[in-house]
Amino acid sequence: MTSFGGAASSGMVDWDLAVTTATRLMRPGPEVSRDEARAIVAELREHAKASETHVRGFTRLGTDETHDTPVLVVDRPGWVRANVAGFRELLKPLLDKMQERRGTSPGGALLGTVGGKVTGVEVGMLLSFLASRVLGQYETFAPAPRDLPAGGPPGAPNGGGRLLLVAPNIVHVERELDVDPHDFRLWVCLHEETHRTQFSAVPWLRDHMQGEIQSFLGETDVDPMTVLERVRQAVQSFAGGRPEGEEDEDDGRSLVELVQTPTQREILGRLTAVMSLLEGHADFVMDGVGPEIVPSVTEIREKFQQRRAKGASRLDLALRKLLGLDAKLRQYRDGERFVRAVVEEVGMDGFNRVWTSPNTLPTKAEIAKPAEWVTRVHRKPEA
Repeated sequence: MTSFGGAASSGMVDWDLAVTTATRLMRPGPEVSRDEARAIVAELREHAKASETHVRGFTRLGTDETHDTPVLVVDRPGWVRANVAGFRELLKPLLDKMQERRGTSPGGALLGTVGGKVTGVEVGMLLSFLASRVLGQYETFAPAPRDLPAGGPPGAPNGGGRLLLVAPNIVHVERELDVDPHDFRLWVCLHEETHRTQFSAVPWLRDHMQGEIQSFLGETDVDPMTVLERVRQAVQSFAGGRPEGEEDEDDGRSLVELVQTPTQREILGRLTAVMSLLEGHADFVMDGVGPEIVPSVTEIREKFQQRRAKGASRLDLALRKLLGLDAKLRQYRDGERFVRAVVEEVGMDGFNRVWTSPNTLPTKAEIAKPAEWVTRVHRKPEA
């Protein structure tokens, strides 16, 4: 196991314990022989490389020089280690503030140690749930643990990102759906390569998203008791514990959404729009490129959409709602409709004006009404 340093275990989150917990609780992957595993890894790498050309040609984004981020084929523990490293990097400013606040309170040091271990276990439980479900991921804010290299030093044009393909999960889903494994692996690579192209071909996108996320975290109450109270209220709303007569405006929101301030909700609205754009664009590219190079794409798309919609079990559905993953499913659907409508109206080059600057990104309202984005971005100057 990779150790992330002594500080990892002494702060608000025991990151090493998170990795240990997730690894212990995660489901075993599908059974494959050693030779099969080698062949699967080699094929995924081959498909990822081939996808670069297909995605660049269809989207008209990027060049050979922009694709200098690595593609890594990992197992479930590898995915967990990579994400713990990313979480630790992204959440460090917030956790440092909370640690400083806690350190000045009576018994703060002891509470911090105990709380860090509790939070480490909770993070590990969440990651163990997700580790068997993620097929691939472009890690936008990836640091570089020793066994999982990133794309370059801090400050490099691509910010050290990397593309992860989770081989056991891809094999599990292709078997579950009973689809052609070679077609399915290429289909997955097309989606994930689109994300890699988005961030490598649009240099400002990573910094913009990181700035929005840091602004979101900066608005978080750093008083631990305040945070706990707001989480308690959120849980009550899900458990039906809200006092009679109170407003129901928070019903239907995820736990993540319910612990936000008004300013955070504004920021989340902007982030939701960007994520809808990125996910919808990837789905649009899969549908656009797929028929030419993936013979069974229609069958794969239909079965995969059904799997997305129903979830694996009642527990899976409950956890998806609690964690806000249902919102991610809407992002795929709404974002794909936005991209399709804009491309039909102004063509691919007209759509690509979305990547010009943060000002040309769609708002949450424009995702739902693509014509409003077209009017705003493509309006003719007044005489």
